[in-house]
Amino acid sequence: MNARHRDPGSLPERVEFAGAVYGSLLAASVVAGSAVDGTPISAGNLVVVLLCTGVVFWLAHVYATVVSSGIHPLTWQRLGTACRRDWPVAQASFPPAVAAAFASAFGMSDVVATWTAMVVAVAGQVAWAVAAAVTARSSVRVVVVFAVANLALGVAIVTLKTLVAPH
Repeated sequence: MNARHRDPGSLPERVEFAGAVYGSLLAASVVAGSAVDGTPISAGNLVVVLLCTGVVFWLAHVYATVVSSGIHPLTWQRLGTACRRDWPVAQASFPPAVAAAFASAFGMSDVVATWTAMVVAVAGQVAWAVAAAVTARSSVRVVVVFAVANLALGVAIVTLKTLVAPH
């Protein structure tokens, strides 16, 4: 059913690029905040924190979506649609978590695992923003602006991590 003729109380089925971009930025923020006293947490703990934070924020996003949409009565079908549509918020935490796990599995230090997760999170954020622009059939200029803007947000997180973290 297309969006113009759908039930006004339903949520549209679509790719949620905003959730993926947000989830990637959230993952980068989790990685940036994972150091305690300037010492990164273990790669295993980083994986757990990334995945748990992604899932909790996904659930919070689903809740906010359902509450703010005014859907009444709430049905399992509508709740399922909201869960599927907002899943990219949680899904965005998977690549940096996998990157940290692989870095650790290959014997790299927790510092390297942390920075690997950070780079993957920021790269994911940029990739999702570019995918959104390309899917919207934006001009090359807009695609580049989306990429640069999201890279700037990621660099801001990394910069804050390095400036604020105790040395």
